[in-house]
Formats: sequence, C-alpha cells, structure tokens
Amino acid sequence: MNHRALASCLCLSALAISLPAQNAGAPQSSFGYRDFASQAKIDQQFLAVPDAKLAGEELKTLTAAPHVAGSKEDHDTALYVAEKFKAAGLDTAIVTYKAWLNLPKEIHVTATDASGKVLMTGPTREHVEGDPFDKDPRVVMPFNGSSPSGDITAEVVYANYGRPEDFKKLDDLGVSVKGKIVLVRYGGNFRGVKVYIAQQRGAAGVIIYSDPADDGYYRGDMYPKGPYRPETGVQRGAVQYLFKYPGDASTPGIASTPDLPESKRLKPETAPNMPQIPSTPISYHDAAPILQALAGPAVPHEWQGALPFAYHLGPGGVKVHMVLKQDFAYRDIWDVIGKIKGTDWPDAWVVAGNHRDAWVYGAVDPNSGTAAMLEAVHGIGELLKIGWKPKRTIVFGSWDAEEEGLIGSTEWAEDNASALGHAVAYFNTDVGVSGPNFDASAVPSLKNFVREVAKEVPSPKGGNVYEQWQKSQTEGESRRHSANEHMGKGASSQSDVEIGDLGSGSDYTPFIQHLGVPSTDIGSGGPYGVYHSVFDNYNWFIKNADPTFVYEQQQARVFGIEILHMADTDVLPYDYVTYGKEISEYVEAAKKKASDDGVSGLDFAPTLAAANRFTSAAEAVHKKQQELPTDPAELNAQLRAVESDLLSSAGLPNRPWFKHTVYAPGEYTGYAAVVIPGVNEAIDAKDNARAASQLTTLTDAINRAASTLESASK
Repeated sequence: MNHRALASCLCLSALAISLPAQNAGAPQSSFGYRDFASQAKIDQQFLAVPDAKLAGEELKTLTAAPHVAGSKEDHDTALYVAEKFKAAGLDTAIVTYKAWLNLPKEIHVTATDASGKVLMTGPTREHVEGDPFDKDPRVVMPFNGSSPSGDITAEVVYANYGRPEDFKKLDDLGVSVKGKIVLVRYGGNFRGVKVYIAQQRGAAGVIIYSDPADDGYYRGDMYPKGPYRPETGVQRGAVQYLFKYPGDASTPGIASTPDLPESKRLKPETAPNMPQIPSTPISYHDAAPILQALAGPAVPHEWQGALPFAYHLGPGGVKVHMVLKQDFAYRDIWDVIGKIKGTDWPDAWVVAGNHRDAWVYGAVDPNSGTAAMLEAVHGIGELLKIGWKPKRTIVFGSWDAEEEGLIGSTEWAEDNASALGHAVAYFNTDVGVSGPNFDASAVPSLKNFVREVAKEVPSPKGGNVYEQWQKSQTEGESRRHSANEHMGKGASSQSDVEIGDLGSGSDYTPFIQHLGVPSTDIGSGGPYGVYHSVFDNYNWFIKNADPTFVYEQQQARVFGIEILHMADTDVLPYDYVTYGKEISEYVEAAKKKASDDGVSGLDFAPTLAAANRFTSAAEAVHKKQQELPTDPAELNAQLRAVESDLLSSAGLPNRPWFKHTVYAPGEYTGYAAVVIPGVNEAIDAKDNARAASQLTTLTDAINRAASTLESASK
C-alpha cells in the first residue's frame, strides 16, 4: 500500500476530536487535484494536530529573552527551532551567514531652546508600571539598523511623515531642510524612505518618533491598560535602503557566506543600500519638548498630531544635539532549514518561512509567526509518522536578521538561486498574530489558492477562516489596505475577499521580486501599538492579541494547508486568468496616469495587446489544468515558468536587484507595492524616455509569459 492510500485509510477519530465542529462550508474539491477526497482526509489529520496550548508554550520560550540578530540569545532561539524541526522528522541544518550589522554603543539626543536651556535629554528608557519585561538589562537601547554614526548639532524642521509630498509641501512653504535635523513621525512610508529623501535634500540627520495620533492614546487605551503605545515606547527599525536591495549590504546578488573573500564584497559603508546621514528613533515623550519649542509657521492642518499643543514647522526655537556611536561589524547570523524530500518531484520545492530575530522580545513580530510555523511543522511531523510523504520537497526556513534588512532570507535565497528556479511557491508569515482578523497578500496566480485554503480551516469565531475574513473586510477591519495610488485592487468579484499585492518589508521579497518564485504572505491582525518596542512581549500578547492562542492555532492550520496543498496537488493550482486581468488593469491605470500627469508620447497599445494575449492564453491553460493530464510534469514546468518570464534580467532602473516587472516595493514607499514599477515610477518622475523604455521591457516580459502559456495550452 502506498503512503497516500495508507494515509487515506487511517482512522481519523483519535485526531479529529480536537477539531471544532466540521466546517459545513469546507470545499469538496480543490483546483489542481485529481482526487481531492483523499487529500481532504490528510488535511483533516493535519488540522487536528496544531495545538493552541503548545503554540503558547513555544511563544513563551521564544520570547523569554531579548534576541536581536547576531546575539547569543538569537543563536539560542536557532537551536530551539532546530530541535523542533528535528523532532518532527525534518532533515535539519543551521546555516550561517556573515552580515554587516550595527549595534549601538552610545545614543544621545539633547534639545535646547534659544537661550541654551536644556529641554530634553534622551532617549528616555522605555518603561510602564506593571510590565514584567522592560527592565531586562539585555534590552538593546532604541536605535536604527544601518544608521551611520554621527555627532550633529542643528536646528530642527518638522516634515510630517517624511513622504515626497511632505517635503514638496515644505518647498512650497519656503522651508529648507538643508543642514537641518529633520523630525518626522512614523507612518505613511517605510522609515528608510524618510531618511533617503532627507539625505537627497541635504539634511544633516533624521529623528523619527511615534506620534500618539498614529499608534498611541489617540487610538485607544495605552499599554498596559490597552494595546496602544505608551509614551516612552519607541519603534526601533532598520533604515537600510531596502528599495535598492535587501540583504547584507556588502553582497548584493551573492550569498554572504562565512568564507566569502573580502575581494568579493562591496565596501559596506558606501554600499548603495546604506544611508549616509545618521538617524535615530525616539518616543513621543522625548519628541514632545522638541515639537512644543519649534518656531516657524504653523503646520498644515493635516500635519497636526495628537500631542496637546499646536505643531510648528521650524526652524528656530530649538536645536538638537544628536550623538550616535554605532558598532558596525561582520556578525554571524543563523538560518534554520528543515527539509522533507518529495517522492515524485523532489526538485520542485515548496518553501515556507518566517523570521525569528527581534529588536527586543518580538512576541507579535515575529514570534507569533514562528510559533504558528512550529505548530504547522508539528502537524506535518505527525503525518510523516503515519507514513505520509509529500510529492514535492518541502523546505521550512527560520530566517535570521530580517529586521536589519531581510538578510537571512535574502542570503539563503541568493545561495540557493539555482534550485529556487524550480521552486513552485514561497509561503511567508511574519506578524503572525496581533489580533483576530485574518488577511493575506499574494501574487495574482495564488489569490484564489489562498481563498480555497481559508475555506478549509475552521475559525475560532465559528464557520471557517474565509467566512470570518470576508466579514472583517465587510466591516472595514482588514489590516493591510494601502492608500497608495499604484496599489493593485485585484480583479476578483466583490463577493470575494480582497487580497493585497506583495510590496516589501518581509521575507517573501527575495523569492518573488528577485527570483520569481510565486509567493503569499498571511497574518491575523488587530490593534497593535507596540511594534518594535520593548513592550512587544509575552505579557502584551496574552493581554491583547490572543490570550488563549486559538489564533496561533488557526495560523498554523492555514500555513500548513497551504504547504500540504502545494506539495501534493497534481497540477499546479496557479490562476493566470486573474493575473492577466490584473496586469491589464495596471496598464490601463498607468495609461490614465500618464495622460493626467502630462507624460506624452507613450504607446500603451502593444502592452495592452500583450496583456490581452496573456489572458486569452491563460483561459486556454485553465481548461487544460482542469483536464488533469495523466502525466502533468511538462504542464507543471510550463506553468511554473510563467512567473519567471515576468522577470527582467536588467532589473529596475537604478535598482537592478529587483527583477520583477509587475511587483516591487516603491522607491518612495518602501513597504507598499508599486505595480508595473518601472513604468509607474518613470511616470511619477515625468521621465518620458525612461517610461517608454520600461513600457517596452514590460511588454516583452508579458509576451514571454503569454508565449509560455500558449505552449502550455497545446
């Protein structure tokens, strides 16, 4: 009896007892399967295993100590995850890379008024009464990863969120940031973009603070009473220019292995993704005296935050002395890799991962995701014990140094680029659970796949995850909608849940945007005001996010079913019809934008024709996928090749590491996706020649993909 027949006939009663009542809306079929009834039984066996209590214990262990990347405590978490992988039967290894990382030696920010009176000396230690974790001496003081050292005294200019439109508004108001320290608040874009624009405009340095309007008392009760940021809470974070390239600053495109000769590395201090002006984060407790003393014009109404006084733009009224002494060095980081070799198509990898390092304790970010991943591994391990084996190879990755710039995942992906050319999917989770509202982002070809998976997993609220997801979106509670004008809205009907596009800021970036591996990202959100602070700890989690860990269990189940379905489906379940329709929408939107912005001379007709050709070929391929050929190997290879066809060997202008022609993080947004980025960013820059060139590159990529689809449909 083969392993699938064995798995199908095993008695389910002992395992199913821990499942909620059988989901009446669970799918009876799944796209790509010849015999879904057999798979459904395996799924039920898996779903019974992930345990809420165990997830809570794993989270408590992972967050017992601060574990910034490269630290002893970080290495301890690698050992812990490796033991969990081994216990589940995975072929496990800890893979070391050497990355250029900084830790703070000394951070001082002092504000004085015009008379020289000291208004503030910081940073103030993060502390609230009743938190059991904020006094640990191993807590690293707030700092920005990748910020250079600096000793600067300068006047201050307030620049709202530090977006391009904010700096333009300062120009319109006649306020220069040249030679000034720019004070910006978190939100609106990636913190590294704030520094990048300030650097371009000649600023001397940047201070980033958390305004209570965005994640503090204006939103609700502060921790420990509620989930929002208390006044001394600081959001740490990297300011590496991720939109140039992620990973180790000295090795773009190649793996930063411990034995890599220095001659193969860039000089990291001047690497293109490293900022050249110093920056540091502070709390609103420390920002308030600076803002209150600022002279100059009153801010535009929409720039006013929630501190109890009128904000002014500056300069004048206050000077800040900022001293940053950073300890930069090549430091070891540790990825944990666990593999299960596939029986039928071992070279077709299904990769699933989550990072493990944290700025401090990282209960939500990232270890709620790590705990969920460990319970998914637990469930798959139980299947292995009863004889099941996957058709495709499964690879689990526990990435290190994500916080500093997606380093562990990027170095591993670059190290395994050849093998990943055959990988059929990368499944990511990061902020796994901060509340009860499930959400996801994905490439268009996997959006319906995620919806199908969500319909099979029971929700703690009753029904299935899909139904609750749909309800939360209807009620306006979804956590990831972006107002970015280039953000794809999707081509799905209004009855379907909306799934976002992949920008950056998490470990799917090297897989989809550098190597063209189809990817998804899942999480479960809620009010979360302690991001990257000392208060993102186990105590906050059990008070605010998931006291009984049932959403950890849900996330483990969704993550595991994603993996099981992609590993065992007969025909790869990509939906290229949706992909084609979304590309057409993006091109039409860019055409309108070019017209509205006065960017002339662009011929969109060939690109739209290519998108229509892609969609027509995808419709024919969809029928062939439904026919389920007896030997699907050739069809699967062609289906997988389509995503790779959408890569450009030259990459994006001025940032060639990013190869994908349809999705990239925005140069001026950072986290949010910019669709057809080469074209849209050229239109934004009103660079007609570049826009025309990028339109040609995009058209060629779509036509390559359409040609592959046409071959697959025969």
